[in-house]
Amino acid sequence: MTDRTRPHDGTTDRTRPHDGTTAHAQPLTRPLTPDVTLRPAALADAPSFATALTRSRAYMRRWEPGRPEGFYAPEGQAARLTALLAERDAGRAMPWALADADDRVIGAFTLSAIERGPYRNARLGYWVDVDHAGRGLATAAVGAVCDAARDSLGLHRVEAATVTENAASQRVLSKAGFERIGTAPGYLHINGRWRDHHLFQRLLHDDPPFA
Repeated sequence: MTDRTRPHDGTTDRTRPHDGTTAHAQPLTRPLTPDVTLRPAALADAPSFATALTRSRAYMRRWEPGRPEGFYAPEGQAARLTALLAERDAGRAMPWALADADDRVIGAFTLSAIERGPYRNARLGYWVDVDHAGRGLATAAVGAVCDAARDSLGLHRVEAATVTENAASQRVLSKAGFERIGTAPGYLHINGRWRDHHLFQRLLHDDPPFA
């Protein structure tokens, strides 16, 4: 992945500012492979999210917070997506779905806690379906999300955190241009206990912020 300026339609645009004036730009949609696309998440995806999360539940348990049973049902995913899309509409989040050739969800990538002003920062979270792990999809998608953070959202920085033992996720971040900046003890309650996390960031550009 290169760090050239790229708008959400996949074409090159070296004139797009980093001043937050693209508030009405559409979220990124980008083919990652011939059969996998990163696209905006929608409320209609709730049943597909529920299926993918249920299938990957055991695989992801080591790296996830505890979830109630209802989280894995279509109704639980509809409630989650409704809240997340409200955050998107308020400018505080941007959710994507990773979709296969039949438009079934096989992963999710989300920018949350978006802040403007001199900070221009967001937090990145993601997961990939157990049946599609190891294909390089996470690295490609993280790179695409960072492009959107820079070019469509006007952000300067994206941060992420991983459980210290999650070497696979750390490799994804490293390949996508993130650097490790520290370790936070007891950072999140994951799989039944408070877990230490490595902290990462990627700086997207050096332009000054604007009002």
